[in-house]
Amino acid sequence: MTTKPDPSGLLLVDKPQGVTSFDVVAAVRGALHIKKVGHAGTLDPMATGLLVIAFGRATRLLSAIVEHDKTYEATIRLGLSSTTDDAEGTIGRFEGSEDSDSNGMSLPNDPEQARRLVERAIDERFLGTIEQVPNTFSAIKINGKRAYDLAREGKDVELKARKVTISEFSVLDARQGYAGLNEAAGALAKTADDEHTEPVLDVDVRVSCSSGTYIRALARDLGARLGVGGYLTRLRRTRVGRFALPDDASGRVESPAAPERVITAHAETKSFTNREGERITRNRAVLDTPYEQGAERTTWVLRHALSMLEAAQGSMPTVAVTPGEAVELRFGRRIERALEQDTVAYVPAGTEPHGEADVVAIIGRANAHQAKPLTVFPAQ
Repeated sequence: MTTKPDPSGLLLVDKPQGVTSFDVVAAVRGALHIKKVGHAGTLDPMATGLLVIAFGRATRLLSAIVEHDKTYEATIRLGLSSTTDDAEGTIGRFEGSEDSDSNGMSLPNDPEQARRLVERAIDERFLGTIEQVPNTFSAIKINGKRAYDLAREGKDVELKARKVTISEFSVLDARQGYAGLNEAAGALAKTADDEHTEPVLDVDVRVSCSSGTYIRALARDLGARLGVGGYLTRLRRTRVGRFALPDDASGRVESPAAPERVITAHAETKSFTNREGERITRNRAVLDTPYEQGAERTTWVLRHALSMLEAAQGSMPTVAVTPGEAVELRFGRRIERALEQDTVAYVPAGTEPHGEADVVAIIGRANAHQAKPLTVFPAQ
């Protein structure tokens, strides 16, 4: 008896606030009833936006998608600082930095003047290829342990600066007001009161950047450069390479995903008792589907997925091959193709004996006129 292979493709999920990227992967795994599910780039629990989820054979494309550049929209609060460089940390007054502007500054009373000051600092220091030290509370591993785990244990964490590329850092809006030290991401008050004592400037920005860029670190470093401190109060990812949500306004993708192809989700609180008998309460991600469970729910999710060919075309360059060349590649043999970079080979739809397009392999340059298989996909 032949076992039907698991389905393969990509899902574009709009992650809600309050859950981890792994929570969303778990929700997709439960909806599709398959184990082979992964994502292309972590979003912090505070962040929302595009999470590219691969399942089945498409998980082999994740390493390529992870390296794509990305676009974010965010709000940076200037005038205070955070231990985690975002609204989930302990908020306090800025204590100074070696990177502060030599003149220092206090926030101008005029919002337009303050905005121009921010834009000048961005133009001078935060565009093009820059060096950035990731936040201590990051997922980077040090001797096998996550930096944020070491930081929570009270250990000193020193991360090395890394080069990243910022192709866009646009100020969309700026609002002045007063904030409280105990309300990290709360709305600004127009005048100071007992709860809102700190003058701040909330700056809405759009950032397009290379893989590995930390937007929290940009907020921290911009605030330090201006001499007032800064941290992130909102973060939304709208684009990963050629995949973009309908609300992406970066103009870097000709056709963002149609709303009907994007799956939204929400956070739900669940409680359970762990092995030690402790009662634990935490959030889980729930996909927004018309069906709570069963085959209809699985079918609905699959109907929203990008096919293997669509996934490949969004991940890497592609090249059509013949059925005969597909056989050669699947046996690990070279074919006659001149390539400059790794490419996905596929047999077009309608090509005998294939009724549908068949993604064959990721191929790479073997020599000036031949390509060799690097990763081979099983036949459909």
